[in-house]
Amino acid sequence: MCPTNEENLLNKPASELCFKRCKGLSDQFFYCYRKKKMSTQKSLVTTPRLIAVLLSTVFAGTSLLPLSAFAAEHAAPVVAAAAKKASVQKYVLKTGMADGKMVYMDQKGKVNPVLRAAVGDTVEIVLSSGEGAEHDLAIPDLKIASKKFNGSSGPTTLKFKVTQAGKFAYICTIPGHRQIGMEGVLEVSGPATAAAPAASMHAGTSGTSGSSGRVIPAAHGSSDLRPADPNAVSVVMNPAAVPQAIGNRAPQLVKYRIETVELVGKLDNGTTFTYWTFDKKVPGPMLRVRAGDSVELTLANAANSKAIHSIDLHAVTGGHGGGEHTQVAPGTEKTVTFKALKPGLYVYHCATPSVPHHISAGMYGMILVEPEGGLSKVDREYYVMQGDLYTSKAHGAKGHQEFDADKMAAELPDYYVFNGAVGALSKDNKLTAKVGETVRIYFGVGGPNKISSFHVIGEIFDKVYSEGSLSAANRDVQTTLVAPGGATIVEFKVDYPGTYMLVDHALSRAGKGLVGMMEVTGPADASIYKPGKAPAL
Repeated sequence: MCPTNEENLLNKPASELCFKRCKGLSDQFFYCYRKKKMSTQKSLVTTPRLIAVLLSTVFAGTSLLPLSAFAAEHAAPVVAAAAKKASVQKYVLKTGMADGKMVYMDQKGKVNPVLRAAVGDTVEIVLSSGEGAEHDLAIPDLKIASKKFNGSSGPTTLKFKVTQAGKFAYICTIPGHRQIGMEGVLEVSGPATAAAPAASMHAGTSGTSGSSGRVIPAAHGSSDLRPADPNAVSVVMNPAAVPQAIGNRAPQLVKYRIETVELVGKLDNGTTFTYWTFDKKVPGPMLRVRAGDSVELTLANAANSKAIHSIDLHAVTGGHGGGEHTQVAPGTEKTVTFKALKPGLYVYHCATPSVPHHISAGMYGMILVEPEGGLSKVDREYYVMQGDLYTSKAHGAKGHQEFDADKMAAELPDYYVFNGAVGALSKDNKLTAKVGETVRIYFGVGGPNKISSFHVIGEIFDKVYSEGSLSAANRDVQTTLVAPGGATIVEFKVDYPGTYMLVDHALSRAGKGLVGMMEVTGPADASIYKPGKAPAL
């Protein structure tokens, strides 16, 4: 039964109400009653859709209050309440280093903090580079990303509205940065807005030069490469660029200054690549000291670099080989001093995360620490290093190749090179010698991943100082293994003229660029080699 007076109606539990226009109840009272009850019975007004369901259930077969009138009275307050809840969620993130990783940090120093918002909120993220390197912040699932920023560009702001609930990874899209720690989560609560995109961007705000972000483009087709850079330069280190022998002298202070430079170089005919280098060459300069020397090394990072760089010398004891104290931001420099304790041939390389990316891009070289009294005299010395490169497209693609972090992680190189580029030692920088001369090759592997089986086709190594150790030599060696980050010294006398090929005896790598040449001139000794049959005895 319907209540017959206003007092009974107010005391009636909500579950028993029929909402008939009962005789004796004024429209004004009926509206006030509904307003009061619905403010206490939240389940009745959670959404307009739920209201409609309740009405259709409660009023079935009765003389109803018109549904349109009821919905009109309550939909507006509900929508208004929802709109009232939407707000701007502001975050300030700075990039930096933490526990050997590259990360985002909030104002309290929390690493890769969880960002939180509700559906309908606007998220505003102010981003800056704490260490000076280039970064961005992208949310791939929402198809948005900030502009790239670095120490010289100043802060930038990414501002967008979220319309989809869920957990979304935010990352840095600079190659290798996600893999070394630049990844966090945006958590969005609430239901998705119907027929709305996942996120929409708005104009930037204070101090952002009007930046708001960028839409992440769809993946390019397999054949898409931007054109090769016509201004690309040669990064090839001349293999003859070997410092003068130390000889028999007392220990002394030796000073070196090296600059890290990022540049576009010639990888192959019609193909360019963005190299990261020591002194604009691959490998970096060969350093030469003697055991007992003190070495003062200054590492400068070019002002236009986009990454932090450093140097780890395997000849150094302490401080991560120098890498701990030479993390150098663009436009700055740092100095370390060390004592060369042990003779040998040692690799040096960049030690900034992602370390294998920096190495693959060209940041490796060698330092020779001669023993007391120096090395034996030879006629010619050469400096050769092997590296493996990982590119966005397969070997031989014409255009500007980008670095591919996923291929690097899978250890699937597209290129193998001596001294930085395809053909580096088979075109303009061939090794040369004359019959009867002794040749010494300082050979190392920058890597970052692949072992070399170093071999000179047509020669036998008279001496091999395995693993760069000068303590003792192996003799009469055909092929020598050199690990990534390792080195060897090979010596041989040239007895016959011709073209000798330097290879990694994993010979399929020759097809990916790993071939060098040594041209030997002089008279041929038929007793050593000649085409055809041997003369009759």
